[in-house]
Amino acid sequence: MARINYGLFGSGRRNASRRAVERRAALVSTALAMAVGGLGGCADDPGRVITRLAVGSPGDDAYTLVPGTDRPDVVPRPQAGGETEGDAPGLYGGTRRKAACDPDALLRFLRRNPDKGKAWAAAHGLDFSQLPHFFQKLTPVILRVDTLVTNHGYKNGEPTAFPAVLQAGVGVFVDEYGRPAVKCNCGNPLTAPPPGVDPRKARYEGASWDRFDDRTVTVIRPRDRDKGRLTTITLVDPAATMSFTRPAGTTGEQDGPPAPLPPGESPAPAGGPSRGSAPAPRPTGSVSTAPPEEGSSPGTPQRPAPARPSDGTGEASGGPAGPGPGDGPRRSPTSRPRPGDASRSPSASPVRPGRNVS
Repeated sequence: MARINYGLFGSGRRNASRRAVERRAALVSTALAMAVGGLGGCADDPGRVITRLAVGSPGDDAYTLVPGTDRPDVVPRPQAGGETEGDAPGLYGGTRRKAACDPDALLRFLRRNPDKGKAWAAAHGLDFSQLPHFFQKLTPVILRVDTLVTNHGYKNGEPTAFPAVLQAGVGVFVDEYGRPAVKCNCGNPLTAPPPGVDPRKARYEGASWDRFDDRTVTVIRPRDRDKGRLTTITLVDPAATMSFTRPAGTTGEQDGPPAPLPPGESPAPAGGPSRGSAPAPRPTGSVSTAPPEEGSSPGTPQRPAPARPSDGTGEASGGPAGPGPGDGPRRSPTSRPRPGDASRSPSASPVRPGRNVS
């Protein structure tokens, strides 16, 4: 009996000793792997490099080119930096009863270019057939803070993605929870920035602007889902002299009357530029621009009317401005999506009335 007990104890000691050696070896291997990965990853991890995209710059890998969607004269929001929810009053701006971004034109472009359309939908985790339902919920606005996002592009037939900070004044579409979803002047999908990217520790590339400061780069979180979807968005005009509401999913035709600025805002001083006004971006020599439309002067910087997307060459695609084949009937902007919209073919794309559709 005693021998059996000793044998068990001796075997247990040997097993324990072997397990301890194996654990130490595993710890050393893990430490070496982490060290090697850390040394290689610091230089190669794209999440540590953020591309600056200034007002007027479509950037690289654009899905299309749409001029006249940004506002270089926007007065930035006083509260900036860190994180904020997409339903914060005054987070976004816009021109009352006008919108330069046209979701219906972009949807038609994606339908006429299905390879791009499928890649575009995949960036938002959607099937191509779900695009009409998704676009129906988008609202055009102007950024009032330098905003960190993931910018999804398209190059040589393949989708691309990289962290980017968009300058205040860039036109975007936001979704039903207030998140930036599309960059208007290039049609690129936008999603949340990659996890762990710290704008204050990252390295930046691309043209800067005079008041760029990594401490004021803002991450916009979606509205708390417990609050439900947005029904209206409180916008501030570019000069920061008033606010107004824009019903979600509309493009300006149903904007509310002028109202006081949200709390924390102050009217821009009369005469001369505001101390917070956004400067024009520095030229880089690499920014693509679309040719001016017929009847406009080459020096015209921005146009309030929506422009048609192009095929990436700077020229508008898709033929005349009228609805294309299969565009389907127009839908009232106040109607709610019907069950089954998400699975409907893009050929039944809704077009909101009261908008200058290109």
